[in-house]
Amino acid sequence: MNSWSRKDYYYDDDCEPCKKRRKDDYDDHKNYPTIIKCGCPSSTTVPVATTAGTTFTLASLSLDTSKLKNPCIKLEFASNLVVDVAFVGTLSIQVFKLCGNQTTPIPVGPSWALGSLAALSSTTFSFFVCDCDSCFKDCCTYTVVATVVGVATVGTLNINNATLGAIATSGSGC
Repeated sequence: MNSWSRKDYYYDDDCEPCKKRRKDDYDDHKNYPTIIKCGCPSSTTVPVATTAGTTFTLASLSLDTSKLKNPCIKLEFASNLVVDVAFVGTLSIQVFKLCGNQTTPIPVGPSWALGSLAALSSTTFSFFVCDCDSCFKDCCTYTVVATVVGVATVGTLNINNATLGAIATSGSGC
């Protein structure tokens, strides 16, 4: 017997597994859309001898969540890394969001470290992060930013086809 086969209630495993809830408490979620949005692919080159603290915008997209109840957004980033001459250095890559009348972007999730790569190589770099505890119910711009950390870079790194995608839906409201 599955949870929907009982007429009056079911158990919500995501929030409180032992609390009895009425099925009707969840019917209002079907009136909220799910949004899927993809940003445009872009390419960025990290040149030779780039100093620490230099930032590069790799990808971005704007997302309007005003029609969602307790929005939860899964952000997915993917790119192709191409190296001609060995790349030595470290990049810190993180998602930031800027909503409404904010003046300073807010970091979303952890940062990822991208280190040295061999000459004449190519590989993919991807990650995802969720933004489910937002108090903003309007249009937000999500941006993936790479920052050079440590010493200046050696060699050139091409970050090609960098794309940011989002899937947003109504959250559980726990």
